[in-house]
Amino acid sequence: MRLILLGAPGAGKGTQATFIKEKFNIPQISTGDMLRAAVKAGSALGIAAKQVMDAGGLVSDDIIIGLVKERLTHADCANGYLFDGFPRTIPQADALKEAGVTLDYVLEIDVPDSAIIERMSGRRVHPGSGRTYHVTFNPPKVANLDDATGEELIQRDDDKEATVMKRLSVYHEQTEVLVDYYNQWAESGAPGAPKYRKIAGVGAVEAIRDAAFEALAK
Repeated sequence: MRLILLGAPGAGKGTQATFIKEKFNIPQISTGDMLRAAVKAGSALGIAAKQVMDAGGLVSDDIIIGLVKERLTHADCANGYLFDGFPRTIPQADALKEAGVTLDYVLEIDVPDSAIIERMSGRRVHPGSGRTYHVTFNPPKVANLDDATGEELIQRDDDKEATVMKRLSVYHEQTEVLVDYYNQWAESGAPGAPKYRKIAGVGAVEAIRDAAFEALAK
Protein backbone atom coordinates (compact mmCIF):
# COMPACT_ATOMS: atom_id res chain seq x y z
CA MET A 1 0.00 0.00 0.00
CA ARG A 2 1.66 3.17 -1.26
CA LEU A 3 -0.37 6.30 -0.76
CA ILE A 4 -0.59 10.03 -0.14
CA LEU A 5 -3.01 11.48 2.42
CA LEU A 6 -4.46 14.85 1.43
CA GLY A 7 -6.54 17.20 3.54
CA ALA A 8 -6.52 20.55 5.28
CA PRO A 9 -4.74 21.09 8.60
CA GLY A 10 -7.06 19.74 11.28
CA ALA A 11 -8.82 17.34 8.91
CA GLY A 12 -7.67 14.37 10.97
CA LYS A 13 -4.91 13.09 8.69
CA GLY A 14 -2.63 12.21 11.61
CA THR A 15 -5.29 10.12 13.34
CA GLN A 16 -6.23 8.23 10.19
CA ALA A 17 -2.58 7.80 9.19
CA THR A 18 -2.03 5.86 12.43
CA PHE A 19 -4.87 3.45 11.60
CA ILE A 20 -3.71 3.00 8.00
CA LYS A 21 -0.04 2.38 8.79
CA GLU A 22 -0.98 -0.21 11.44
CA LYS A 23 -3.40 -2.03 9.14
CA PHE A 24 -0.98 -2.23 6.20
CA ASN A 25 2.27 -2.39 8.23
CA ILE A 26 3.80 0.59 6.44
CA PRO A 27 5.78 3.60 7.72
CA GLN A 28 4.36 7.12 7.84
CA ILE A 29 6.80 9.35 5.99
CA SER A 30 6.88 13.04 6.85
CA THR A 31 9.43 15.43 5.41
CA GLY A 32 10.01 16.97 8.85
CA ASP A 33 11.02 13.61 10.31
CA MET A 34 13.22 12.84 7.29
CA LEU A 35 15.00 16.18 7.51
CA ARG A 36 15.69 15.77 11.21
CA ALA A 37 16.96 12.20 10.69
CA ALA A 38 19.21 13.19 7.75
CA VAL A 39 20.68 16.13 9.67
CA LYS A 40 21.30 13.93 12.72
CA ALA A 41 22.89 11.20 10.56
CA GLY A 42 25.13 13.77 8.84
CA SER A 43 24.36 12.42 5.36
CA ALA A 44 25.30 14.52 2.33
CA LEU A 45 21.66 15.57 1.90
CA GLY A 46 21.34 16.19 5.63
CA ILE A 47 24.39 18.49 5.63
CA ALA A 48 23.01 20.39 2.62
CA ALA A 49 19.61 20.72 4.31
CA LYS A 50 21.15 21.91 7.59
CA GLN A 51 23.11 24.67 5.81
CA VAL A 52 19.88 25.96 4.26
CA MET A 53 17.91 25.74 7.51
CA ASP A 54 20.69 27.37 9.55
CA ALA A 55 20.58 30.29 7.10
CA GLY A 56 16.83 30.55 7.67
CA GLY A 57 15.93 29.35 4.17
CA LEU A 58 13.46 26.76 2.88
CA VAL A 59 14.93 23.41 1.91
CA SER A 60 14.69 22.99 -1.87
CA ASP A 61 12.44 20.44 -3.54
CA ASP A 62 15.54 18.75 -4.99
CA ILE A 63 16.85 18.01 -1.50
CA ILE A 64 13.43 16.87 -0.28
CA ILE A 65 12.97 14.49 -3.23
CA GLY A 66 16.47 13.18 -2.66
CA LEU A 67 15.58 12.46 0.95
CA VAL A 68 12.33 10.77 -0.12
CA LYS A 69 14.11 8.48 -2.58
CA GLU A 70 16.72 7.66 0.06
CA ARG A 71 14.02 6.94 2.66
CA LEU A 72 12.11 4.58 0.35
CA THR A 73 15.15 2.28 0.11
CA HIS A 74 14.83 1.40 3.83
CA ALA A 75 13.61 -2.08 4.74
CA ASP A 76 10.45 -0.84 6.48
CA CYS A 77 9.15 0.45 3.12
CA ALA A 78 9.01 -3.09 1.66
CA ASN A 79 5.21 -3.23 2.14
CA GLY A 80 4.69 0.37 1.03
CA TYR A 81 4.57 3.82 2.61
CA LEU A 82 2.25 6.64 3.56
CA PHE A 83 3.15 10.24 2.72
CA ASP A 84 1.81 12.67 5.29
CA GLY A 85 2.07 16.40 4.55
CA PHE A 86 3.97 15.82 1.32
CA PRO A 87 3.80 16.82 -1.44
CA ARG A 88 2.52 20.29 -0.55
CA THR A 89 2.85 21.97 -3.95
CA ILE A 90 2.53 21.14 -7.67
CA PRO A 91 6.34 21.33 -8.24
CA GLN A 92 6.82 18.78 -5.44
CA ALA A 93 4.14 16.53 -6.95
CA ASP A 94 5.80 16.84 -10.37
CA ALA A 95 9.19 16.03 -8.86
CA LEU A 96 7.75 12.98 -7.10
CA LYS A 97 6.26 11.77 -10.37
CA GLU A 98 9.48 12.41 -12.32
CA ALA A 99 11.45 10.49 -9.68
CA GLY A 100 9.30 7.45 -10.50
CA VAL A 101 7.92 7.09 -6.96
CA THR A 102 5.06 4.57 -7.20
CA LEU A 103 1.65 5.44 -5.77
CA ASP A 104 -1.36 3.15 -5.45
CA TYR A 105 -3.80 5.64 -3.95
CA VAL A 106 -4.29 9.29 -3.12
CA LEU A 107 -6.81 9.57 -0.29
CA GLU A 108 -8.42 12.93 0.42
CA ILE A 109 -10.02 13.55 3.82
CA ASP A 110 -12.59 16.26 3.18
CA VAL A 111 -13.72 18.46 6.08
CA PRO A 112 -15.47 21.86 5.75
CA ASP A 113 -13.48 24.84 7.04
CA SER A 114 -16.21 25.64 9.58
CA ALA A 115 -15.86 22.17 11.15
CA ILE A 116 -12.05 22.47 11.27
CA ILE A 117 -12.23 25.89 12.93
CA GLU A 118 -14.68 24.54 15.54
CA ARG A 119 -12.56 21.40 16.03
CA MET A 120 -9.25 23.22 16.50
CA SER A 121 -10.26 26.47 18.19
CA GLY A 122 -12.20 24.55 20.84
CA ARG A 123 -9.15 22.59 22.01
CA ARG A 124 -7.84 23.24 25.52
CA VAL A 125 -4.68 21.75 27.03
CA HIS A 126 -3.34 21.13 30.51
CA PRO A 127 0.29 22.30 30.15
CA GLY A 128 1.69 20.08 32.91
CA SER A 129 0.43 16.73 31.57
CA GLY A 130 -0.53 17.42 27.95
CA ARG A 131 -4.11 16.26 28.64
CA THR A 132 -6.42 17.70 26.01
CA TYR A 133 -10.07 18.72 26.15
CA HIS A 134 -12.57 20.31 23.81
CA VAL A 135 -15.06 22.94 24.94
CA THR A 136 -17.85 21.23 22.96
CA PHE A 137 -16.89 17.60 22.28
CA ASN A 138 -14.88 16.69 25.40
CA PRO A 139 -15.30 19.43 28.02
CA PRO A 140 -13.62 19.31 31.44
CA LYS A 141 -15.87 18.72 34.46
CA VAL A 142 -15.32 22.34 35.52
CA ALA A 143 -15.03 24.88 32.73
CA ASN A 144 -11.41 25.65 31.81
CA LEU A 145 -9.93 23.55 34.65
CA ASP A 146 -8.05 20.24 34.39
CA ASP A 147 -10.08 17.30 35.75
CA ALA A 148 -7.15 15.77 37.65
CA THR A 149 -5.37 18.80 39.13
CA GLY A 150 -7.88 21.63 38.97
CA GLU A 151 -5.21 23.73 37.26
CA GLU A 152 -6.12 26.16 34.51
CA LEU A 153 -6.24 24.95 30.90
CA ILE A 154 -4.73 26.94 28.05
CA GLN A 155 -5.47 27.43 24.38
CA ARG A 156 -2.31 26.92 22.31
CA ASP A 157 -1.43 29.64 19.83
CA ASP A 158 -1.72 27.09 16.99
CA ASP A 159 -5.34 26.47 17.98
CA LYS A 160 -6.47 30.10 18.08
CA GLU A 161 -9.11 30.85 15.48
CA ALA A 162 -7.07 33.51 13.65
CA THR A 163 -4.11 31.10 13.35
CA VAL A 164 -6.34 28.25 12.16
CA MET A 165 -7.93 30.50 9.53
CA LYS A 166 -4.49 31.60 8.32
CA ARG A 167 -3.32 27.97 8.00
CA LEU A 168 -6.48 27.08 6.10
CA SER A 169 -5.92 30.03 3.77
CA VAL A 170 -2.37 28.82 3.00
CA TYR A 171 -3.73 25.31 2.40
CA HIS A 172 -6.38 26.55 -0.04
CA GLU A 173 -3.84 28.69 -1.91
CA GLN A 174 -0.93 26.26 -2.11
CA THR A 175 -1.95 22.67 -1.47
CA GLU A 176 -5.60 22.26 -2.42
CA VAL A 177 -4.57 22.37 -6.11
CA LEU A 178 -3.16 18.87 -5.53
CA VAL A 179 -6.74 17.60 -5.27
CA ASP A 180 -7.30 18.47 -8.94
CA TYR A 181 -3.77 17.40 -9.89
CA TYR A 182 -4.16 13.85 -8.59
CA ASN A 183 -7.84 13.58 -9.53
CA GLN A 184 -7.07 14.40 -13.15
CA TRP A 185 -4.06 12.07 -13.23
CA ALA A 186 -6.20 9.23 -11.83
CA GLU A 187 -8.96 9.86 -14.38
CA SER A 188 -6.45 9.98 -17.24
CA GLY A 189 -5.85 6.26 -16.89
CA ALA A 190 -2.18 6.89 -17.69
CA PRO A 191 0.29 4.11 -16.80
CA GLY A 192 1.32 4.43 -13.17
CA ALA A 193 -1.58 6.73 -12.28
CA PRO A 194 -2.81 6.23 -8.70
CA LYS A 195 -6.45 5.70 -7.79
CA TYR A 196 -8.06 8.79 -6.25
CA ARG A 197 -10.46 8.39 -3.34
CA LYS A 198 -12.27 11.00 -1.25
CA ILE A 199 -13.94 10.43 2.10
CA ALA A 200 -15.78 12.73 4.50
CA GLY A 201 -13.70 13.49 7.59
CA VAL A 202 -16.59 14.40 9.89
CA GLY A 203 -18.28 12.13 12.41
CA ALA A 204 -16.92 9.41 14.70
CA VAL A 205 -13.20 8.63 14.31
CA GLU A 206 -13.97 4.91 13.88
CA ALA A 207 -16.52 5.61 11.12
CA ILE A 208 -13.95 7.72 9.24
CA ARG A 209 -11.37 4.93 9.71
CA ASP A 210 -13.80 2.36 8.27
CA ALA A 211 -14.56 4.66 5.31
CA ALA A 212 -10.80 5.04 4.69
CA PHE A 213 -10.24 1.26 4.75
CA GLU A 214 -13.18 0.74 2.40
CA ALA A 215 -11.89 3.39 -0.01
CA LEU A 216 -8.45 1.75 -0.06
CA ALA A 217 -9.98 -1.63 -0.88
CA LYS A 218 -11.66 -0.48 -4.12
